[in-house]
Amino acid sequence: MRIFYLFLKIALFLGLFAFAIENADSVAIRYLPGQEWQAPLAFVLLMFFGGGVLFGAVAGIAVITRQRREILNLRRALRRTAETA
Repeated sequence: MRIFYLFLKIALFLGLFAFAIENADSVAIRYLPGQEWQAPLAFVLLMFFGGGVLFGAVAGIAVITRQRREILNLRRALRRTAETA
């Protein structure tokens, strides 16, 4: 299984490397009037993809935390009900 993951990592790296080579053209990102930032297209795309992954992970952590808190409260309520019965 380790060898499979190693080959998967190598394939992913080579794919991203080929993507970066093919999309090395510079693009202008305009974020405020009169302000722009020049960067390679591959870098911009990978940066926004990484930001999306980070945003999704933070949103997922918030949901998981809320669910764990609810499960804990339900377990406490169940214990209290079992103790009184």
